[in-house]
Amino acid sequence: MGIVTIRKIDWAKVDGREKGSLDEIHKKDLFKDTKKREWIEAMVYSPDDKYLAVGSHDNIIYLLDTKKYEYKKCTKLTGHSSFVTSIDWALDSSYIRTNCGAYELLFFDIKTKKRDPKGASNTIGTTWADQTCKLGWNVQGIFPSGCDGSHINSVAMTKDQKLIASGDDYGLVCTYNNPLLDGHKSNKYRGHSEFVTTVKFSDDNKYLFSVGGQDQTTIQWKKTK
Repeated sequence: MGIVTIRKIDWAKVDGREKGSLDEIHKKDLFKDTKKREWIEAMVYSPDDKYLAVGSHDNIIYLLDTKKYEYKKCTKLTGHSSFVTSIDWALDSSYIRTNCGAYELLFFDIKTKKRDPKGASNTIGTTWADQTCKLGWNVQGIFPSGCDGSHINSVAMTKDQKLIASGDDYGLVCTYNNPLLDGHKSNKYRGHSEFVTTVKFSDDNKYLFSVGGQDQTTIQWKKTK
C-alpha cells in the first residue's frame, strides 16, 4: 500500500513480450519514509517531464521533482478533505486540477507549490493536457439525471481536445463532444459485462481503451470517423 517504484523500460522488449522486461527498478520506494501509506489512485507526469504528481488516499498530493531522475525532492500539496481520485496537468505544466472522494475540484499553482483558491477563475484560458477529473465546467453534463457522482468511474480526453469519454457502473463506454455541457447526448458502447473501471485514448486519437471490473476485460475501440 502506498508504494511507488520507478522502472526502466525498453519498449522493444515489452512489445516482444520478453520475460522480465518490466522488472528493472530505478527507484524502489519513493515513500519509504512516509508514515501513512495509503492506496494511490492517481499518478501523472507533467507535460514538461519535470514533475510526477501522485494522488494518495491520505488526502495528499505528492509532487515529486524528477530532476536527473532522482525523485528526491517531494512537496506535499494539501487541501482535499478526502482521498485524491484524479489529477490533470495544464499543458504548459503551470497548474494541476484535482478531484477527491468528497467531490471537490481544487487547483494548485506549480510555481508557488500551493493551492490556488481562485484557480477556477485563474485557469479559464488554460489548455489542459487531459480530462480525467469528472468535475469541472467542460464535463458538467457527464452525470445522467438521477445518478450520483459515484456512477462515473473514469474520464479521458483525446489529445486534440475534441472528444471526452467516460466509463460507468452500468458497463457502458460513452463518448461526447468537448465541452460536455448539460443536456448533451453521448454515443454509448457496450462490451463489458461489468462496470468499467478505466478509459484512455491513444496518443494518435484513433483508439479508446477500456478496462472492465469483475469481467477482467480490456477492450480496444477504434475510431471510424
